[in-house]
Amino acid sequence: MSSSQFNAGQTHGQTQAKAENWTESAKSTANAAHDKACDMAGDSQGQAQRSKEENAGLLQQTGEQMVNMAQGAIDGMKNTLGMNDKK
Repeated sequence: MSSSQFNAGQTHGQTQAKAENWTESAKSTANAAHDKACDMAGDSQGQAQRSKEENAGLLQQTGEQMVNMAQGAIDGMKNTLGMNDKK
């Protein structure tokens, strides 16, 4: 084997090793990005669930307030018209 063949083989091996390192680095970066995206999606889903629960509570509270206001208006009209049943 001549020295030029040896150098060519050595260069090929070094190039292949670098390519494998770059490939592993790219895979690692892609996996890290995937993990981060999954974490962010999970955080977003959790926040959406909390917002949904808060909104449901707010809507129920608002509904109860409206029922109480309507009942108060009805009672006021009955008192005004003398229809309130106070015994």
